[in-house]
Amino acid sequence: MQPTDALARFRDRLSLPLIAAPMFLVSGVELVVAACRNGVIGSFPTVNCRSPEQLDQWLTDIDDRLKEHSDASGKPAAPVCANLIVHRSNARLEQDLQVLLHHRPEMVITSVGSPAPVLKPLRDAGALVFADVASIRHAERAAAAGADGLVLLTAGAGGQTGWLNPFVFVRAVRAFFDGPLVLAGGIADGHALRAAEALGCDLAYMGTKFIATWESMADARYKEMLAASSADDILLTKAFTGLLTNMLRPSIEAAGLDPDDLPERGAIDIGKDIDIGARENRPKRWKDVWSAGHSVSGVTEVLSVDEMVARTAAEYRNAATRLRLS
Repeated sequence: MQPTDALARFRDRLSLPLIAAPMFLVSGVELVVAACRNGVIGSFPTVNCRSPEQLDQWLTDIDDRLKEHSDASGKPAAPVCANLIVHRSNARLEQDLQVLLHHRPEMVITSVGSPAPVLKPLRDAGALVFADVASIRHAERAAAAGADGLVLLTAGAGGQTGWLNPFVFVRAVRAFFDGPLVLAGGIADGHALRAAEALGCDLAYMGTKFIATWESMADARYKEMLAASSADDILLTKAFTGLLTNMLRPSIEAAGLDPDDLPERGAIDIGKDIDIGARENRPKRWKDVWSAGHSVSGVTEVLSVDEMVARTAAEYRNAATRLRLS
């Protein structure tokens, strides 16, 4: 018996099997709307909103603008996907959950913990619940908890990341999970997106390239740094969060720190002002030290979401042609 296609409800609304990844302080209303209008699932962390009230306003604005788009174009937009931090440190978890239940999202991604506590209410509201995982053990636990889909954080993903090779990770999880898989890490173009499908994934994250779009909330200097950087400029470190995190070396240097001489584990708190001795130019909050994935090598300029998705779609078609000719 063939497994049910969990994505069937909105698969025909996607121009690409792609999610604009939820990115801290980067993903906002403009980026989500632009992605969804272009047939890409638009996601954002609920903690990007200052309060549950702002989260409610964001979701209302997004829904209204996408409805206008659908009415004008005659084509329904791709789904909106909220990213919910389920770790106990998120003091707003219950409040944000209630806002999501009110808006009845089609898809929610849980992060930093088991999806179990939020699965039933979100499912009752009609949402598919995906859990992001960074190891095979985490994937097994999320699957056992009943997650509808899994986001596999592999080596090369921006921000807090996994460490497993994507070829190994995807195939290992496919051995015990037949639901939707999302590959996160290293998706720089349509060729990589096609490769993710060949591995056995249904969707993929694209994050770093969406940071370098006009619609993202990222600082203009951040976008310019991405365009000027390559994968060699990515540093994997625990210094800022205590967890493995891919950061831009040039941003660490610009903040007055030495990328080659950082504390080993979570000693630099960029969630608040920090003291690094006599240096005047010290990092203050996440706005000063920036993350990116290995796919930064695919960022060469700042584009609109329209342009970036169109190029990715052309690459995706070209990759399919090459496969047919081989």
